[in-house]
This record gives sequence, structure tokens and C-alpha cells, in this order.
Amino acid sequence: MPCDASGMVEIHRMFRTGFREGPTLVDGVPDGDTAHAAVVARHLSTLSGSLHAHHEFEDGRFWDPLTERAPACVLHVDRMKRQHAEMLVHLNVLDAALPRWAESAASDDARAIREALTGINAALAEHLPDEEETIVPVMAAVLTQKEFDAASAHGRKATPRGQTFPMLGQILAAQPDGGDQWLRKHLPAPVRLIWRLVGKRQYTAHRNELVHGPR
Repeated sequence: MPCDASGMVEIHRMFRTGFREGPTLVDGVPDGDTAHAAVVARHLSTLSGSLHAHHEFEDGRFWDPLTERAPACVLHVDRMKRQHAEMLVHLNVLDAALPRWAESAASDDARAIREALTGINAALAEHLPDEEETIVPVMAAVLTQKEFDAASAHGRKATPRGQTFPMLGQILAAQPDGGDQWLRKHLPAPVRLIWRLVGKRQYTAHRNELVHGPR
């Protein structure tokens, strides 16, 4: 200790940008285009699953050590728990609505998706800055690097098969420099090469499908 907790802010950037563009992606699907709706729904489901896993890990593995090692943080942790519970309501609504819309691509079902995303984005706008200001510095001071890095491993395990490169691309695209520093910091040279030769192409194809639909 202290540990490098900057990864928390990095993953938060992905959640901000990913959910923020959600309504635009939904609006880009023509009424009745179930092939395109299925692509966007899978993307949003993966994003939702990632946020579920992120918060589940914090709830199960971070809060107790923080309050035990930094008792003054207990009020902040209690607020994080409340914010997680409030966000979970909107995430569950999104999760329930996505399969219906993927099958119908109907405007009424799309409206339910947009309403859920509005709730999620409002909750993220409150929660993420609060966590970065009040919790991340405490994490850096009282957690070991091994304890903190376990969150990333948990997130990777929660990524559905076939979505690793699209998810990695989203993380990179959300960083201020486009992800170059993130790549050097988090991935060894052989994996960076795989990303450049294979992963980046898969991510680009994923983005094209999201915006334009399957071709």
C-alpha cells in the first residue's frame, strides 16, 4: 500500500460513454428492423452485465475492508450502497426490456429501453463523480494492489464469450488519449499485438453493426 486505483476512473469512463450513447443507438434502429435491434440489444446487455459485475464486486469485496481500515469512510460507503441499489432498479428494467425489443424492434418497446437508459444515466451522473471523489482515494490508501486488481479479473470473467474485443475497444475509446496509455499500462506486448492485428478489426466491425446494422 498505497495501490494504484486509477483503474476505477478508467472503467467509469467506459460506463459513462457507453450508456450515454445508448439512446442514440436505440434511435438509430428503424422500426421493425429486428436484426439491427438484436445487435444493439446485445451490446447494451453486455454493458449492463459489466456494470452489474462491477457493483457486485464492490459490494462484496471492497466495502468491508474500506470501513474496517478507514472507519471515517463508513458514511461514504453507506451512500455508495444506496446509490447501487437505486441504479439496480433501472438496470433490472433495462435487462427485462431488451429481449422484447430485440424480438420486435417496435417503437413501444424502444421507448421502454430509452426510459431505462435515462434512469441509468441519471444515476451514473450522481454516483460516479461521488465515488471518484470520496471512495477512490481511500481505496488507493488502504487496499493492496492484489485486492484492487481482483476487480478487473472479476469484470473480465463477466464478459460474455465473443465480446472481449468489443468491450476492450469500448474501454480504449473512452480514454482521453484513445487508449494508448491504457494499453501500455494494462496489457503485455504480445496481447497489445493481438489487439492491433485482430481485436481492433473486430471492434471496428462491432461499431459498424451497432450504428448501421448487420450487412
